[in-house]
Amino acid sequence: MTSTVLFVQVVFLLMIIKEQYETNHFATIISVLFITLMLISGYKYLDLHHEEYVYENISVAIWVPVGASACYLLNTSTDLGSVLSVGITGAFASFFPSIDKKSEYYNNVPAAIYCGAFIGMSALKIAPSIGFVIAAGILAGLFLMLAKNLFVGIGGKLGSIAFGSMVIVTLIHWLL
Repeated sequence: MTSTVLFVQVVFLLMIIKEQYETNHFATIISVLFITLMLISGYKYLDLHHEEYVYENISVAIWVPVGASACYLLNTSTDLGSVLSVGITGAFASFFPSIDKKSEYYNNVPAAIYCGAFIGMSALKIAPSIGFVIAAGILAGLFLMLAKNLFVGIGGKLGSIAFGSMVIVTLIHWLL
Protein backbone atom coordinates (compact mmCIF):
# COMPACT_ATOMS: atom_id res chain seq x y z
CA MET A 1 0.00 0.00 0.00
CA THR A 2 2.84 2.38 0.85
CA SER A 3 4.55 1.81 -2.50
CA THR A 4 1.28 2.47 -4.34
CA VAL A 5 0.81 5.78 -2.52
CA LEU A 6 4.43 6.70 -3.24
CA PHE A 7 3.97 5.87 -6.93
CA VAL A 8 0.78 7.97 -7.23
CA GLN A 9 2.46 10.90 -5.48
CA VAL A 10 5.53 10.78 -7.71
CA VAL A 11 3.46 10.52 -10.92
CA PHE A 12 1.18 13.36 -9.83
CA LEU A 13 4.11 15.59 -8.91
CA LEU A 14 5.88 14.65 -12.14
CA MET A 15 2.90 15.85 -14.17
CA ILE A 16 2.73 19.13 -12.24
CA ILE A 17 6.43 19.77 -12.66
CA LYS A 18 6.38 18.75 -16.34
CA GLU A 19 3.57 21.20 -17.02
CA GLN A 20 5.35 23.97 -15.12
CA TYR A 21 8.73 23.50 -16.79
CA GLU A 22 7.77 22.44 -20.33
CA THR A 23 10.64 24.29 -21.93
CA ASN A 24 13.37 23.47 -19.41
CA HIS A 25 13.75 19.69 -19.22
CA PHE A 26 16.84 19.87 -17.00
CA ALA A 27 14.88 21.70 -14.27
CA THR A 28 12.10 19.12 -14.59
CA ILE A 29 14.48 16.19 -14.16
CA ILE A 30 16.24 17.77 -11.17
CA SER A 31 12.92 18.66 -9.52
CA VAL A 32 11.50 15.17 -10.00
CA LEU A 33 14.63 13.52 -8.64
CA PHE A 34 14.72 15.82 -5.62
CA ILE A 35 11.03 15.29 -4.78
CA THR A 36 11.30 11.53 -5.30
CA LEU A 37 14.30 11.31 -2.96
CA MET A 38 12.47 13.40 -0.35
CA LEU A 39 9.38 11.16 -0.56
CA ILE A 40 11.43 7.96 -0.35
CA SER A 41 13.39 9.22 2.65
CA GLY A 42 10.15 10.30 4.31
CA TYR A 43 8.61 6.87 3.83
CA LYS A 44 11.80 5.16 4.97
CA TYR A 45 12.41 7.08 8.20
CA LEU A 46 8.89 7.89 9.39
CA ASP A 47 6.85 5.36 11.31
CA LEU A 48 3.76 5.46 9.10
CA HIS A 49 1.93 2.43 10.47
CA HIS A 50 1.76 0.11 13.41
CA GLU A 51 2.87 -3.50 13.51
CA GLU A 52 -0.69 -4.67 14.06
CA TYR A 53 -2.99 -4.39 11.03
CA VAL A 54 -6.55 -3.29 11.84
CA TYR A 55 -9.48 -2.71 9.49
CA GLU A 56 -12.14 -0.01 9.86
CA ASN A 57 -15.70 -1.31 10.24
CA ILE A 58 -17.74 -1.39 7.04
CA SER A 59 -20.54 0.35 8.94
CA VAL A 60 -18.23 3.39 9.28
CA ALA A 61 -16.96 3.19 5.69
CA ILE A 62 -20.56 3.35 4.40
CA TRP A 63 -20.59 7.02 5.45
CA VAL A 64 -17.91 7.97 2.89
CA PRO A 65 -20.26 7.85 -0.15
CA VAL A 66 -22.94 9.55 1.97
CA GLY A 67 -20.59 12.45 2.70
CA ALA A 68 -19.49 12.56 -0.95
CA SER A 69 -23.09 12.68 -2.20
CA ALA A 70 -24.17 15.31 0.33
CA CYS A 71 -21.25 17.60 -0.47
CA TYR A 72 -21.65 17.08 -4.23
CA LEU A 73 -25.34 17.94 -4.11
CA LEU A 74 -24.63 21.04 -2.03
CA ASN A 75 -21.84 22.01 -4.40
CA THR A 76 -23.79 21.53 -7.63
CA SER A 77 -27.34 22.50 -6.68
CA THR A 78 -26.58 25.70 -4.75
CA ASP A 79 -24.35 28.70 -5.27
CA LEU A 80 -22.34 27.90 -2.14
CA GLY A 81 -19.26 26.62 -3.92
CA SER A 82 -17.04 23.70 -3.06
CA VAL A 83 -15.34 25.13 0.04
CA LEU A 84 -18.56 26.08 1.82
CA SER A 85 -20.14 22.77 0.79
CA VAL A 86 -17.28 20.86 2.42
CA GLY A 87 -17.51 23.10 5.49
CA ILE A 88 -21.24 22.52 5.88
CA THR A 89 -20.87 18.77 5.36
CA GLY A 90 -18.01 18.63 7.88
CA ALA A 91 -19.91 20.75 10.41
CA PHE A 92 -22.91 18.45 10.13
CA ALA A 93 -20.67 15.40 10.57
CA SER A 94 -19.11 16.88 13.71
CA PHE A 95 -22.39 16.43 15.58
CA PHE A 96 -22.41 12.61 15.29
CA PRO A 97 -20.30 12.02 18.42
CA SER A 98 -22.91 14.00 20.39
CA ILE A 99 -25.40 11.18 19.82
CA ASP A 100 -23.44 8.90 22.16
CA LYS A 101 -20.11 10.26 23.44
CA LYS A 102 -18.93 6.83 24.61
CA SER A 103 -19.56 5.10 21.28
CA GLU A 104 -16.48 4.40 19.19
CA TYR A 105 -18.72 4.09 16.13
CA TYR A 106 -20.13 7.61 16.39
CA ASN A 107 -16.64 9.00 17.05
CA ASN A 108 -15.37 7.49 13.76
CA VAL A 109 -18.27 8.63 11.54
CA PRO A 110 -17.18 12.30 11.15
CA ALA A 111 -13.84 11.33 9.58
CA ALA A 112 -15.59 9.05 7.08
CA ILE A 113 -18.10 11.75 6.12
CA TYR A 114 -15.34 14.33 5.81
CA CYS A 115 -13.31 11.99 3.59
CA GLY A 116 -16.35 11.71 1.32
CA ALA A 117 -16.81 15.47 1.37
CA PHE A 118 -13.39 15.85 -0.27
CA ILE A 119 -14.73 13.79 -3.17
CA GLY A 120 -17.94 15.80 -3.34
CA MET A 121 -16.10 19.09 -3.70
CA SER A 122 -14.71 18.08 -7.10
CA ALA A 123 -15.42 20.26 -10.10
CA LEU A 124 -18.11 19.21 -12.57
CA LYS A 125 -15.43 18.59 -15.21
CA ILE A 126 -13.84 15.99 -12.93
CA ALA A 127 -17.00 14.49 -11.40
CA PRO A 128 -19.71 14.83 -14.05
CA SER A 129 -22.51 12.96 -12.24
CA ILE A 130 -23.74 11.79 -8.87
CA GLY A 131 -23.11 8.17 -9.95
CA PHE A 132 -19.46 9.01 -10.54
CA VAL A 133 -19.24 10.56 -7.06
CA ILE A 134 -20.92 7.56 -5.43
CA ALA A 135 -18.51 5.17 -7.20
CA ALA A 136 -15.54 7.22 -6.01
CA GLY A 137 -17.08 7.33 -2.51
CA ILE A 138 -17.45 3.55 -2.39
CA LEU A 139 -13.83 3.10 -3.48
CA ALA A 140 -12.68 5.69 -0.92
CA GLY A 141 -14.68 3.83 1.74
CA LEU A 142 -12.79 0.67 0.83
CA PHE A 143 -9.48 2.54 1.04
CA LEU A 144 -10.50 4.00 4.42
CA MET A 145 -11.27 0.50 5.69
CA LEU A 146 -7.85 -0.76 4.62
CA ALA A 147 -5.91 2.27 5.86
CA LYS A 148 -7.24 2.45 9.42
CA ASN A 149 -3.82 2.31 11.07
CA LEU A 150 -1.67 3.41 8.15
CA PHE A 151 -0.27 6.94 8.19
CA VAL A 152 -1.40 7.50 11.76
CA GLY A 153 -0.55 11.03 12.82
CA ILE A 154 0.34 12.12 9.29
CA GLY A 155 -1.80 14.95 7.96
CA GLY A 156 -3.67 14.58 4.70
CA LYS A 157 -4.76 10.97 5.03
CA LEU A 158 -8.43 11.63 4.24
CA GLY A 159 -7.63 13.91 1.33
CA SER A 160 -5.14 11.40 -0.05
CA ILE A 161 -7.73 8.64 0.13
CA ALA A 162 -10.27 10.85 -1.65
CA PHE A 163 -7.72 11.88 -4.27
CA GLY A 164 -6.64 8.29 -4.92
CA SER A 165 -10.21 7.11 -5.38
CA MET A 166 -10.99 10.01 -7.73
CA VAL A 167 -7.88 9.23 -9.82
CA ILE A 168 -8.82 5.56 -10.13
CA VAL A 169 -12.50 6.19 -10.92
CA THR A 170 -11.52 8.89 -13.45
CA LEU A 171 -9.09 6.47 -15.09
CA ILE A 172 -11.76 3.75 -15.28
CA HIS A 173 -14.28 6.29 -16.64
CA TRP A 174 -11.74 7.47 -19.23
CA LEU A 175 -10.89 3.90 -20.29
CA LEU A 176 -14.54 2.93 -20.72
